[in-house]
Amino acid sequence: MNRKESTLGILGGGQLGRMFTCAARTMGYDVVVLDPDPEAPAAHFATRHLCTPFTDAQALNDLARSCSAVTTEFENVPASSLDILASDTVVRPAAQAVAIAQNRILEKTFLQEQGIAVGAFSVARCRESFRHGLTQVGLPAIIKTSRFGYDGKGQYRVDTLEQANDILEREPAMLPVVIEALLPLDLEISVILARSAGDELSFWPVAENRHSQGILDVTLAPARVSGVLAGQAQDTAATIARQLDYVGVMAVEFFVSQGRLLVNEIAPRPHNSGHYTLDACMTSQFEQQVRMLAGLPAGSTEQLRPAVMVNLLGDLWAEGTPPWALLYAEPTLKLHLYGKQDPRPGRKMGHFTVLGTSVEQALGTAEKLRHALRQR
Repeated sequence: MNRKESTLGILGGGQLGRMFTCAARTMGYDVVVLDPDPEAPAAHFATRHLCTPFTDAQALNDLARSCSAVTTEFENVPASSLDILASDTVVRPAAQAVAIAQNRILEKTFLQEQGIAVGAFSVARCRESFRHGLTQVGLPAIIKTSRFGYDGKGQYRVDTLEQANDILEREPAMLPVVIEALLPLDLEISVILARSAGDELSFWPVAENRHSQGILDVTLAPARVSGVLAGQAQDTAATIARQLDYVGVMAVEFFVSQGRLLVNEIAPRPHNSGHYTLDACMTSQFEQQVRMLAGLPAGSTEQLRPAVMVNLLGDLWAEGTPPWALLYAEPTLKLHLYGKQDPRPGRKMGHFTVLGTSVEQALGTAEKLRHALRQR
């Protein structure tokens, strides 16, 4: 391969970009990361770091000229930047797919148009439709901003009309919003798949997710659901990927509510709930991302052992660096730290994965170790 053929680009240098970059470098590729953060975690492993805004024309031109293909690590990268790149190089996933996934209104509308089940919702673009939407959906409800909401950000639970009106008074610029019914949940699951340009699909086992304050806390894989439900979730995710003409790794989050499968969100990238694949599967979601971007055949997604992944948030650093020796003493555990310098509360700083003979056994070990970290 010449230099350009062996170079891949990525917009975004956070932990997802870091893990993509590590996979790509291991596979023999150079990686150019574009991210405005001078301390971007992915830059630690990249061949080059373009430390500029995502809209910088010169940097985008540099990326397109030097890379055979470019991807993104998060959905909030400007879709216009992906369009600019696509005029001179391969971009996967395409701007159109990312634009839908990064806007909750477009996303919900797209899912409805495809006949895919979602929870009851209403779109509010002004104060009048806000009040009507709350009445239509009913209370309690979840109010979500249409853009830039993740890990619980831009989301508000309201139990009364007074609470909802107070939020709108404090943040009038939050409109337009999506108002969602608060559903009775059995559990939450996610499907992570990869789709090639030739419509090859590969799936990892369906994962079971637990959240705390809107942030993913623990993932269990495989999920403790029936084969029928898991198959339905994978079929739905495949339909979404094909209708978006999506190429790359994608996650679809589902609610299971009273036995019914409802799509919550689409993530046009590898996903936090797929981090267990780094240690428990033949091919990780990040290696597969490289393969899809570079036009290589998909690797096997076989899961070799049951696994439980636990997120490590900045809160753990309140008393200083956590005692990692507690984790290293467990031979079935793998620790992944993201190289972030500022451990703020709620910020994802790393994760660990425990492998076991069963999900239940791995979960017991993971919970014991997390408790020990918190009680130091």
